Amino acid sequence: MEAKQCAICERTLLVGELPLRFAPDGMDDYVDVCVLCQEAALDHGWVREGSPIGPAVRHTRRRRPLSLASIFGGQRRPAADQIVAEPILRRLSAGEQTQLEAAALFNASDAVRTVDGISRSLGEPQASIVVLPGQNAEVVITIAWEISWYQYRVSLGSPQPVRLAERGLEPGELDTKFADWNARYESGAGILPDIENPLPA
Repeated sequence: MEAKQCAICERTLLVGELPLRFAPDGMDDYVDVCVLCQEAALDHGWVREGSPIGPAVRHTRRRRPLSLASIFGGQRRPAADQIVAEPILRRLSAGEQTQLEAAALFNASDAVRTVDGISRSLGEPQASIVVLPGQNAEVVITIAWEISWYQYRVSLGSPQPVRLAERGLEPGELDTKFADWNARYESGAGILPDIENPLPA
């Protein structure tokens, strides 16, 4: 089976990661987009497959330049400072790229359904993504509410990459390194790392 690639960040999609389909021109020429880049695609004026859109809207849809802020959130920069997504990944550190890979694996797993279900009762959670030191890259994803927390281990390259490692009732039980909330969780989208726009000086 041919490997699929995100049309925005150009990352090869991982096994089990389901792409979203978008039409950049608003017509019928669809491309694959990973979950992490769906906001950027919408912000850029791309049309998601299945969205009702007429010819008049197709021609008037405003296209915006892709920027790191639109992919990972945060403050928008002036248009002159915006950069396309492909060079963005080159400027990310190895740890930040590992965070992105772990987030993509997590978002493609059944864990998202669990977290979405809890969020409907307890509200929006806090989230963190921590890359553990060592040769075999392993990442800890922590999702916490006021009265509950779940911690997942993501093993890159494993046939079963995402597993529930621990859970508890008091976020205060967590080691402080896992309570540095460096990500956000959005229902329907999954976990998104807060990575700053690495614009050149």
